[in-house]
Amino acid sequence: MSDELTGLCRLSELSDPGARAFSWGDGDWPLEFFVVRQGNSAFAYVNRCPHAGHELNWQPDRFLTSEGDLILCQSHGARFTIADGVCVLGPCPGARLTRLSLTERNGELFASAAELDALLGARSR
Repeated sequence: MSDELTGLCRLSELSDPGARAFSWGDGDWPLEFFVVRQGNSAFAYVNRCPHAGHELNWQPDRFLTSEGDLILCQSHGARFTIADGVCVLGPCPGARLTRLSLTERNGELFASAAELDALLGARSR
């Protein structure tokens, strides 16, 4: 059985560096995640701080430090590497953001519907 892919955006629609938030699922508690661009690469993570469990951003699509080199938790100042989501500064050193798989086809980014559904379901348990 092949996995259904859901289109997110074109890589060229993201600033370099830049990020955009996405939501998956219906109802009051959808899965919130984001995609970060760094050069010609893109990385996706669940929008959840491993330290406090809340969303990383306070403003729409604001996930990066002012330098654009790290992902920033707006609440506690934790900083995470873009390529692997590891906390390198702040209250949770060594903790990781939950990474999502991305597929790129002809410049368009896709996420796995099955993976998104599994993460959405895991949150409600």
